[in-house]
Amino acid sequence: MMRLNLEGTNSTPPTILCLGAHADDIEIGCGGTILRLAEQYPDCIVHWVVFSATGDRKAEAQRGADLFAGSRLKSLSLRNSPDGFLPYVGGELKLVFERELKQLSPNLIFTHYRDDAHQDHRLISELTWNTFRDHLILEYEIPKYDGDLGQPSVFIPLEMELSRKKVRSIMDTFQSQRDKHWFEATTFFSLMRLRGIECRAAGGHAEAFYCRKLVL
Repeated sequence: MMRLNLEGTNSTPPTILCLGAHADDIEIGCGGTILRLAEQYPDCIVHWVVFSATGDRKAEAQRGADLFAGSRLKSLSLRNSPDGFLPYVGGELKLVFERELKQLSPNLIFTHYRDDAHQDHRLISELTWNTFRDHLILEYEIPKYDGDLGQPSVFIPLEMELSRKKVRSIMDTFQSQRDKHWFEATTFFSLMRLRGIECRAAGGHAEAFYCRKLVL
């Protein structure tokens, strides 16, 4: 097992950029890892971007970022692109990446899996790779009806306390999703348990990611 070591510069702490198509994507896909990194790097800087956060979901996205990133949250961008239609405003979103996000030059980027069955997720992943050419990018997974879970290559073990905090925060925050039959604590615990088995995590749980390019 290799330890993830984020190194900033002598004058700046490590910077993490979290990208999600919708409110709750970041929290579900990599919330436990963010909590763990916040403990490991208490001075890290977190930038949080949600591209579709409208109506009640905007307040939920705000609360999610506060709970998971806490005092490390440097910037929060909640955009109002329509859920399910991101490919139709792709040109507008590309400008956001090129004019705003590119300037951040983060040490680590979390984004969607490129083969995700949801069209909004795929677009955000594509724009991430079009914009950031020499950064460490980890693509997270989202459980859904489509059954598009694959075989990720990077695992972040989580202690039970962090797993519980992740799930509790998701369930408490995203009340608008309560009517979805997949939105329950067992869904999130089950995926973390499965990935924990695959990497033999000491605490039994893990989050998993796809990494296309890693420079050692």
